[in-house]
Amino acid sequence: MQKVKVGIVGGTGYTGVELLRILASHPQAEVTMITSRSEEGVALADMFPNLRGVYDLRFSVPDASKLKTCDIVFFATPHGVAMSMADELTSAGVKVIDLAADFRIEDLDVWSKWYGMKHTEGKLFDKVAYGLPEHFREQIRNAQIIANPGCYPTSVTLGIAPLLKNNLIDVTNIIADGKSGVSGAGRGANVAMLGAEMSESFKAYGVAGHRHLPEMSEKLAQIADKPVSLTFVPHLVPMIRGMENTIYATMTEDMSQEELQKLFEETYKEEPFVDVMPAGTLPETRSVKGSNMCRIAVYRPAGSSQVVVTSVIDNLVKGAAGQAVQNMNIMFGLDETLGLQQVALLP
Repeated sequence: MQKVKVGIVGGTGYTGVELLRILASHPQAEVTMITSRSEEGVALADMFPNLRGVYDLRFSVPDASKLKTCDIVFFATPHGVAMSMADELTSAGVKVIDLAADFRIEDLDVWSKWYGMKHTEGKLFDKVAYGLPEHFREQIRNAQIIANPGCYPTSVTLGIAPLLKNNLIDVTNIIADGKSGVSGAGRGANVAMLGAEMSESFKAYGVAGHRHLPEMSEKLAQIADKPVSLTFVPHLVPMIRGMENTIYATMTEDMSQEELQKLFEETYKEEPFVDVMPAGTLPETRSVKGSNMCRIAVYRPAGSSQVVVTSVIDNLVKGAAGQAVQNMNIMFGLDETLGLQQVALLP
């Protein structure tokens, strides 16, 4: 089989370099083009020294006619860029994976409210699948455009989906308490992200409303087949990579700890990138650093009607670039784990 020819639009951020790192070891993929308007002509190795000797590529200006020579194009760009090129590319037979939010929310009025711009490509949604393989794999297999999920939605949805699918919780009051490392804010200059500003500190943000909330609410409702009310509060923690979400819900069925453990293990037993932790243990963000794995634990606190799920991912891998490559593998009928066998980094 010929290698899949890959283009990356917007390759100068953390997500872009993570895509490059993962694809460098993918046996069936070849990155043939990477673009950046601001860094045209700059060699990859000059911007990302970890890629020295790996790629002989330079950044070029995005050009749809040249991108059409690719089999698939990843958009690691600000919101609004992918939808401006997706129609032309898919009409030419090129598959598209958007790591921004252009195709994550199907209700375009909701999308416009949260992203502050008009969505111009609603006609493309019949080509779109939401790129969470564990729950939308068949749609991904047949799609031309993948809406790669946000990092928080990936962790939260994987954590709560088994309970929603089996109608086991009160869907009117689900709480997700999220914590993310600073790389989730991107690579741009930002005073609040300076080491002296965020080190040895811990804070909530987006309490009045976060862009990932409508994405989660819509997808959780699809999984539950009914409206879902979610309270989501993200927090910034002083680490570079990693994300933990603790999810709280009220049980509507009287299930024991043992029954809940079995439910989660059965739900994800065939999933290569979801690890349900042994009973009585808890996942740590360091256990997934640099890997495409999501680790989950479920608890029924003694004497309580509550269920507590804790879910950890690397926000740049399973929360972004790794999941995008996983989706690419599915779209091209490849082994889903190709290029994604990296073991987490310790310490």
